[in-house]
Amino acid sequence: MRPRTLADLVGQTHLFGSNKPLERAIEADRVPSMILWGPPGVGKTTLGKIIAERTKATFVLFSAVLGSIAELREIVAAAKERLDFRGERTIVFVDEIHRFNKAQQDAFLPHVEAGTITLIGATTENPSFAVNAALLSRCKVFRLEQLGDEDLVKVLERALADEKLGFGAKKIDVDPKSLEMLARAARGDARRALGALEVAVDYMEQSGAKSLSPEIVEASEGHEPLLYDKSGEEHYNVVSAFIKSMRGSDPDAAIYWMMRMLEAGDDPLFVSRRMIIFASEDVGLADSRGLLVAMAADQAFRRLGMPEGLYPLAHACCYLATAPKSNSANMAWHRAKEIIAERGALPVPKKLRNAPTKLMKSEGYGEGYKYAHDFEGGVVAGETYLPEEIVGSVFYEPTDRGEETRIKQRLGIIRAKIEKENE
Repeated sequence: MRPRTLADLVGQTHLFGSNKPLERAIEADRVPSMILWGPPGVGKTTLGKIIAERTKATFVLFSAVLGSIAELREIVAAAKERLDFRGERTIVFVDEIHRFNKAQQDAFLPHVEAGTITLIGATTENPSFAVNAALLSRCKVFRLEQLGDEDLVKVLERALADEKLGFGAKKIDVDPKSLEMLARAARGDARRALGALEVAVDYMEQSGAKSLSPEIVEASEGHEPLLYDKSGEEHYNVVSAFIKSMRGSDPDAAIYWMMRMLEAGDDPLFVSRRMIIFASEDVGLADSRGLLVAMAADQAFRRLGMPEGLYPLAHACCYLATAPKSNSANMAWHRAKEIIAERGALPVPKKLRNAPTKLMKSEGYGEGYKYAHDFEGGVVAGETYLPEEIVGSVFYEPTDRGEETRIKQRLGIIRAKIEKENE
């Protein structure tokens, strides 16, 4: 049931249609080297085969899993011969190009650059991370999107109607709701949708049912794994959604994304670690208890394990999502880091230096230091503690959120007192 023409493709309307660049390039037989990037079952290999049918170039399929550098050399030698003696171009389609290491990817560079071959690489991984920058710069990247449920229903209807390659000869009576169920369960993957349809039809025939109903589909389905790769892009997408939901104070979204990670088999301690970071990075001084809650959840999970450990993780997730937010501590250390990078290691003022020996004392170490507890409110009016070159620099700026409101008020009084004495 693999589509054989551009007209048969479903979805990807951003790439195909009237006046779209990729379709124009294929129609004009001017296909550039490209990377087709998208989730499984959206048509990357199919598109490569369609290009093979439409283009006048020789099409060579090369697997990044099974192929070798020696085989690639043979392909390039044959491509050069075709180009030099017959003027024929060669398109090399590399499935799962992200599985090549740097040296293997580099092997393509001179041949792509010289025009000996046109490279089409297919990958489920983000090319920014999975493909060498040098090779990536010589290829056009086309993002293939996950297929929608309506697209998948079209794929299923086509399979049920096709008498030669599909189930058309069986004249199956189909409840439209059953196709919607199959499409929804496939999660954007046409291969998975067609595989599930085949299982459902087989189950229908074995059970003696007269139609493909939602009940038949439900009975034939196993537990579908979530689309998730703990080392791939989808992992980082879900983690990003989790953090941004907590930052946006949406506990419903936060707990949803957290459970998406855990249900897909991610390490609960990774989730816990992200919440500990979040507690200081995004909640910060607006509610310092957030860090205590996150740490307690981590310790509780280590004691309880699964599934009981979900309680403290959910506790921490909802607490952090609903807590007031402040990134002032985060901004403070970044500002301090920037000025250190700019000014280098400025000398410690002598009054702040430790003076454990007579020699150090004779050099003025510790001289003039005022013990804060000896002064009213524990504040030494007019005293400074930064290196002289950056006195007056402000790194920590408290917000008006949560518990930090009180900190801002107190710090405002302290800074005003110091500034007044220094006038």
